[in-house]
Amino acid sequence: MPSPAGAVSVLPVPGLPEFVPGDDLAGAIAAAAPWLADGDVVVVTSKVVSKVEGNLVTIEPGTDRETARQRAIDAETVRVVARRGPLRIVETRHGWVVAAAGIDASNIAADALVLLPADADASARQLRTALAGLLGVTVGVVVSDTFGRPWRDGVADVAIGSAGLPALVDHRGSVDAHGNRLETTQVAVVDELAAAADLVKGKLAGLPVAVVRGLALPVPDPDPGTRPLVRLGAGDLFPTGTRDLVASRRPVAEPAARDGALAAVAEAFRTAVAALPEFPVVFRYGSEGGDAGGVVDVHLADPVTPVTSLALGALVGAALVQLQAEGWATRWEPAATFGGASLAGRLHLGGPTS
Repeated sequence: MPSPAGAVSVLPVPGLPEFVPGDDLAGAIAAAAPWLADGDVVVVTSKVVSKVEGNLVTIEPGTDRETARQRAIDAETVRVVARRGPLRIVETRHGWVVAAAGIDASNIAADALVLLPADADASARQLRTALAGLLGVTVGVVVSDTFGRPWRDGVADVAIGSAGLPALVDHRGSVDAHGNRLETTQVAVVDELAAAADLVKGKLAGLPVAVVRGLALPVPDPDPGTRPLVRLGAGDLFPTGTRDLVASRRPVAEPAARDGALAAVAEAFRTAVAALPEFPVVFRYGSEGGDAGGVVDVHLADPVTPVTSLALGALVGAALVQLQAEGWATRWEPAATFGGASLAGRLHLGGPTS
């Protein structure tokens, strides 16, 4: 029975070896899948790319594997987004926000860890060129990795490298069947391909490569790979993330007025106590030349004890996160600077940072 028009098929590539540094990945795929055709998309698990490229960490004898893993995460991290116990969600030097910096301890010998490829887009381009030379075919290539998703259990494969196909298919400006103009729709097609390929690759079957057939996708020129998928900076609505304290980022009003500064501080502390035990503090507005928002003295309502100091520290830290997320420049000075027995500290508010 012929396939219906527009059908897409996902084909596993069995018979591949256990890859080690220096192996010829393109040669192995060409030998296992001589049936590759123009327009196919070859989806390769990032782990085999890292293995053949030698992007591994060798665990020294006598070193605990978890200790080695934490050190590797430190080396690959440019920013910690969230932390709970030993689990860290971080931004890697590649720009991905992922648990444990994408470092993998599965399907690898006990004395090694697998890092993400150094440049998965470049790896995809090289593999695409090599397959063209070996088989005379023009294919797309996706390098996939397994990521968790915020607010959803379970993992799914996404693209961390691509070549020969668009990372995003942009429908903005198109009109749907009801006459509505699409304003924001961009489809992460390489992520969809990575997830589809994983349906036949699986996590335990030892099949690191699959082929998606039946799509007609243009070849971008120039080809930016997966860079268009990265949403950081101004487009990131969740830049802080550590305590889930941030409501929505709102435009910040001119903060020079007393009422504006006090309202911002009060709102920050209200948000903080929603996630932390309520703790009594008293605010007193001051002013200091050079601080567009002035200063707010934070006083303890209870006597100073180790318990009240710890509680206040947690509360102030949470409030500072909120103020920064709302666009205020902040600086905290502890009570020792001023010498007052009941003064917890002084919160300096500058103008908006964004």
